[in-house]
Amino acid sequence: MNTLASYTTLIEKEIESFSFPQSPVNLYDPLRYFMTLGGKRMRPMLTLMSGKLFGKTSEESMSAAMAVELFHNFSLIHDDIMDEAPLRRAKATVHEKWNTNIAILSGDVLFVKAYEQICKHPAHLIPSLLALFNKTAIEVCEGQQMDMDFETRNDVSAKEYIEMIRLKTSVLLGCALEMGAIIGETTAENRQALYAFGEHLGIAFQIQDDLLDLYGDPDKVGKQVGGDVLANKKTLLSILAKTYASTEQLNALDVLQSEVNADKKLSETKTIFEALQIQQRCQEEMRKHYDFAMNALATVQANNSIDELSALANYLFHREY
Repeated sequence: MNTLASYTTLIEKEIESFSFPQSPVNLYDPLRYFMTLGGKRMRPMLTLMSGKLFGKTSEESMSAAMAVELFHNFSLIHDDIMDEAPLRRAKATVHEKWNTNIAILSGDVLFVKAYEQICKHPAHLIPSLLALFNKTAIEVCEGQQMDMDFETRNDVSAKEYIEMIRLKTSVLLGCALEMGAIIGETTAENRQALYAFGEHLGIAFQIQDDLLDLYGDPDKVGKQVGGDVLANKKTLLSILAKTYASTEQLNALDVLQSEVNADKKLSETKTIFEALQIQQRCQEEMRKHYDFAMNALATVQANNSIDELSALANYLFHREY
């Protein structure tokens, strides 16, 4: 995907050009560190691609793209604290490398820096950009709270789970795309269609993540396969398994929750999942949202081709890591 690589290079160059103050060191060094850990840079890429649809250059859309990426990284720093995660992209998380208080404060600065980027756009665009950004930021927090609430519940439904990932993950993709449309000063219908495209693509993306965690190639995924199962994490796979399991299978899954032998826990869980066709059920749900996304994209009336966004969606849908 040469096109995606060119966007990634452009975004990385912009990130490298960020000039954080030198002092206080313990406030800004964590940000310099975290922002260079890499990642797919998918969200800012979507903003640039969306703006391009309506004749806007990458330079004209870049500040909004950076606002989305800064907010995303702010949320990751804080999520890592709440999840007590030691690693992010195979490197120490900010709260592990420094401490929790520093991580909270540094994350807060990224959030403010996101607003700073939005305010670089022409004055007549700022109210619409801010309204969308504020709505999205609140929804992401709502999704994170739902995710934390699910940890203490055993009755989470597939519908609730989809709503949680819509809020926690997908709305930011929708926001990234609609921001590009706002900068392109296009119609409300185009804005809504691009938002819906991102929203459903994000849901499909997260379901794919759930599947890759258990069924992906560990060399490509870059982490231990089955980590969600071993951590008793609620995913669409585990929720659907409980939905369709017999009493005997439910009892077996309950017992496996406390199994200390990792290999046994994984193999026996996968056996039950296979009997219940969980992988296929998740793939069907993922395909449904991918189709919703592509149908929404097809309605966009733009100056330029939607091929780049179609190619990105296809790449994400068929990814192996």
